[in-house]
Amino acid sequence: MSRRVELAVKRMRAWRAALQLLLILPVVLIAASVTAQTPDEGSIELIDPKVLRVCADPRDLPFSNQSGEGFENKLAEFLAQKLGKTLSYEFYPGATGFVRNTLNAHKCDVIMGMPQGDDIVQGTNPYYRTTYALVSKQGSGLESVDSLESPLLQGKRIGIVAGTPPATNLAVNGLLGNIKSYPLVVDTRFDAPTSAMIDDLDADRIDIAILWGPIAGYLAKHAKTPMKVMPLVKETSGSHLIYRIGMGVRHSDQEWKRLLNKLIAENQDAITHILAVYGVPLLDENNAPLTQ
Repeated sequence: MSRRVELAVKRMRAWRAALQLLLILPVVLIAASVTAQTPDEGSIELIDPKVLRVCADPRDLPFSNQSGEGFENKLAEFLAQKLGKTLSYEFYPGATGFVRNTLNAHKCDVIMGMPQGDDIVQGTNPYYRTTYALVSKQGSGLESVDSLESPLLQGKRIGIVAGTPPATNLAVNGLLGNIKSYPLVVDTRFDAPTSAMIDDLDADRIDIAILWGPIAGYLAKHAKTPMKVMPLVKETSGSHLIYRIGMGVRHSDQEWKRLLNKLIAENQDAITHILAVYGVPLLDENNAPLTQ
């Protein structure tokens, strides 16, 4: 998963765990609710009404990069055109401190991709729904595997990014013994662990890979040998692997959020096309694949 989105998912999971404790502490819950409803001091809406200012990672394909080659770059270009604005970026590595040092520092006005439910930002309506996915080589005999509960994975060498939600599912299914772990937080100027995972799959150093869907689709599309991407939508135990993705704005920016929601609703087909071009495995509300 994108490091930025992955950290957001970790925050969401921690928040849910904390909420379970708060449910048995009504006084604390009420106090927390009152605090959460206090508006940010000195909040503003847009920095410059003539410019779409986007918060982005400079080295995070297929999402974004400084050359504008990611699908979030293309989506930003599309929205800027629809808004009649010029486009500019505030680039910052998509790890700890990303939101604090970009959106909340009023250096930009929107994050193009955030999982629904992450309280660190105010989310728009989601513009796509996706999941983690399995990637296997065509002809490996594992192309039909569509769940981490499959007996075909027993004894297989499985690549996974450390600390991501599917690790829990691997543990539940007794598959941790043969995993090869790749780091989540790296200096992207020098390391590309997800690309290294696909290279290892291509070279038969692992048998199958688990990646965040947009990364899986993009890397499989550009792999040296034909790859099969299988969205993980059939899990019955372990962590939640399916997420709705929207945009993130400041909690104070209500009119801006409503405008983005309107643009998403009016241009969903065009947005979906941009995502599909990059191989993002898109799901409808029944977990069926969307096709263009």
